[in-house]
Amino acid sequence: MSESLSGRHIEIDWPELGITVTAELDGRNAELADALWEALPYRSLQGHALVAGEHLYHVAPIPALLHTPAETKIPDRRDAPDGTVFLSALQHLGIKYGTLTEPMPAAPVGRIRPEDLPALLEAGRAVWDSVYTTKRPILVEVRKAGAEGGHRIPHLTAADADANRLIHDVHAETERIWLTEPVELAELHRGVITSGAGSFDTVLPTLLFVNGETRPLGYASYGGLVRGAVQGMPMESLRHMTRLLVGVPAEFLGYCGLEPLWAFTQRFLACLDHLDRDDFLAVVSQIALYVNTLGAWNLHLYPWDTGDHLRQQRPAEVGQGS
Repeated sequence: MSESLSGRHIEIDWPELGITVTAELDGRNAELADALWEALPYRSLQGHALVAGEHLYHVAPIPALLHTPAETKIPDRRDAPDGTVFLSALQHLGIKYGTLTEPMPAAPVGRIRPEDLPALLEAGRAVWDSVYTTKRPILVEVRKAGAEGGHRIPHLTAADADANRLIHDVHAETERIWLTEPVELAELHRGVITSGAGSFDTVLPTLLFVNGETRPLGYASYGGLVRGAVQGMPMESLRHMTRLLVGVPAEFLGYCGLEPLWAFTQRFLACLDHLDRDDFLAVVSQIALYVNTLGAWNLHLYPWDTGDHLRQQRPAEVGQGS
């Protein structure tokens, strides 16, 4: 590192909102913070928590997040101060900006400076409106404070020729959809489903199943394969787990319209037996970023306000209405 662990500052900018906040990387989880620092600058689609409360997160183009262990975790992120910046093995940079309801450990790397918390709250509310109602994408740029912005998607390599071509094509597709909605998902959310998936011409059930399959495919299956490879799982076991975990959901998603994903998966399975550990890790890391990008767009495009008439009731309210 060229700079001390603490004292490094990043700017998180939402150009569409005219809002920029500054965070200090404060020395916690140094290896994770280094991975973030070295990846800057980048841009991403800004997302918002849908079940956890007042929390912003986006996919960060940092393969190391999938496997880098956290030295320090807050046991319950609900207790973290507003403005805490987290990095996670789901390949996310997250920011708590208010009340959270989901109790889970989280790895902090820094904190938004106090004077920027009102602007952070404003950004959080605007992003929630974007994700839940308007569907107008809000992009975020993360950069070193005072430095130029920009963007790049990491491009990994493999010695095996088939694997290297696959990585190249997955990288190109990830670049194509990183800041622009994937055509296949946009069509699906408009009700254009070539296969006819959706019983009796319905669309919402298909959207629900696509969202429900894509997120765990990226977060758990590919993220788990990356961690297994880094942690020394035998290659035969990795190949076996790959066949168990990725083929069926990818084929279903292809049927629902995500044909590029299914095509990439078939190519991966076809060359799987030829890959050594380094090549396997490069392929699954590149595909994980691609699938997590699809997941982010799914979460943005999904018509969450379809269920706006459903609101939580407290136990006392249920009793009063009976």
